[in-house]
Amino acid sequence: MPHGTHSADARIARLRETMAARDVDLVALAPGAHMHWLLGWHPHPDERATFVLVGREAAAVVVPSVNAEDMRAHADLPCFTWKDEDGPGRALAEALDACGAGPGDRLSLDETARADAALALLRALGSLDCGFASETVGALRAIKDADEIAALRRSAAVADAALLAGLDAMRPGMSERAVAAAIRDEFARNGVSGSFTLVAGGPNGAFPHHSTGDRALREGDAVVIDLGGPLAHFASDMTRMAILGDGPQGYAEVHAIVEEAVLAAMAAARPGVAAKAVDAAARGVIEKAGYGEFFVHRTGHGLGLEVHEPPYLTATSETILEPGMVFSIEPGIYLPGRFGIRLEDIVVLEEDGPRVLSALPRAVRRIG
Repeated sequence: MPHGTHSADARIARLRETMAARDVDLVALAPGAHMHWLLGWHPHPDERATFVLVGREAAAVVVPSVNAEDMRAHADLPCFTWKDEDGPGRALAEALDACGAGPGDRLSLDETARADAALALLRALGSLDCGFASETVGALRAIKDADEIAALRRSAAVADAALLAGLDAMRPGMSERAVAAAIRDEFARNGVSGSFTLVAGGPNGAFPHHSTGDRALREGDAVVIDLGGPLAHFASDMTRMAILGDGPQGYAEVHAIVEEAVLAAMAAARPGVAAKAVDAAARGVIEKAGYGEFFVHRTGHGLGLEVHEPPYLTATSETILEPGMVFSIEPGIYLPGRFGIRLEDIVVLEEDGPRVLSALPRAVRRIG
């Protein structure tokens, strides 16, 4: 099936190269982002065991009979079907045999597979030599092709529009939830369902993963707005700041420190650099300013078909950054009882450094 500039056959060929390099005999993908990357489609994940199995020489699909027609329309692979009254055991065994897989083979298993389906597969394979598909398919997904990057740019543009809709609607007295609704409405107008929005006003901003609630925004608040959503399956994610009136005391100083941390991380992000070096660059700025204990999360995460995927920019990540990787840079400072500031951009890593997807500046928006 076509997916970007690649067919499923081409992606399977690339996957087999990675399998050979990593001494993997079989890859098993469940419905989700890994399968979508391979086929350009995946069925809705439910309790019925479904796998795309890729061996060194052959590939097959295990699918419940109720989903078989849909699967055949999207995957030009042998389908081994099973009915509810029979269970997936025989279909799994037949598919594994078709792939030339058996006991002693090293399996790369989709880390998002349901435990019951995964256990059934392991029993049918008769092997416990198992790693995760993050090491095979995940490694390939981490490097985006030109079509994927174009899709992520389009998704980022919709996120920009949603952020502006929230800022334009924001007024003192509005609840966090009402601002989030304005953002979700703009996402929906642009064809995005399943968007997420965090709106955290005043002291709520000191909680990095605050659950948007009914607190009314007040004059003097700093407001964290973190949002994103999938456009044609490709995610977006960004965080910007607003202040109502003059904002809280000390806001400008802290915002400037976080912005300096963003710029330091951008300068450190280069092909061949370890992800932990980017985290260290951002963290070093914040620690030097005396706010190290208030930067309580990693500097970034990858983004693509999922909003959080490799690479992860943590203090310990040895992942070597490569051109085509797409990830967030999002340092923050969170002051309990006062306010929080996070500035987040998604970047595409190019040969000469990162290029930001959003067209919106990171400067704070003043309301009123």
